Amino acid sequence: MTRKPKLIAFDLDGTLLDSRKGLSERNRRALIAAGEAGIWLVPATGRIPAGLPEELRGMPGLRWGILSNGAEIYDFETQRIVHREEIPLDTALDVLDYAESLGLPYDCYQDNWGYISEAVKARAPEFIPDPGILDLMERLRTPVPELRAYLRGKGEALQKLQLYFTDLALRERLLRELPEKYPMLAVTTSIPFNIEINSALSTKGRALESLCKMLGIDPAETIAFGDGSNDISLLRAAGCGVAMENAEPAVKAAADRVTLTNDASGVAMVLEEYL
Repeated sequence: MTRKPKLIAFDLDGTLLDSRKGLSERNRRALIAAGEAGIWLVPATGRIPAGLPEELRGMPGLRWGILSNGAEIYDFETQRIVHREEIPLDTALDVLDYAESLGLPYDCYQDNWGYISEAVKARAPEFIPDPGILDLMERLRTPVPELRAYLRGKGEALQKLQLYFTDLALRERLLRELPEKYPMLAVTTSIPFNIEINSALSTKGRALESLCKMLGIDPAETIAFGDGSNDISLLRAAGCGVAMENAEPAVKAAADRVTLTNDASGVAMVLEEYL
């Protein structure tokens, strides 16, 4: 892409935010300059609305979010979901029964909030080694006596499931096996110790295409940034897909170019070329 984009989509963890979950001053300045230039700024993340960093709230150009890995397009101005693709309850419960049979910790997002079994949350430090992710867990999950029973009682679809691992060999095995066992689901990962599960119709790339159609923007006029496998569809859908230097090899292979790491303000390095 050689001309100024009309929309910039960016993952948060491992991409825009540094390893301490902070927004660098260089990235902050680049985003503000883009927003003031009339470019839409679109967080494209596995997080829910409450997980948006305070530093981003109120930035010029930041109205729309692609959240829960594309399970929803969210309007921050009106606080409404304008598009959603969710996991049917029966399918979600089947996945959680399977996770339970393997002894895996898990949680979920439903109606833009996180839920987790009380016993699982109590031992979260055992399977979440990252302090920033652990903080998000503490702030954005409501503990319930038993998650599967709670979900059956509510009887509603889910936005996202997350499985957590201390056995990384098992994680690698399930990254291969789960898509075969559940072809109706999208199985990705964003951090080294989890698996994220959405509806197969819920990907960041599909959500970007839907948002562009809603805004009357050609996807070729967009730039997207990412680092995890849940970002691959986003990078492929954008006019210019940019992988971080710290990205997984498959993400770099799907990208049009590679920038600096998230700790070196790699997002800003690219945006400064257009501003």
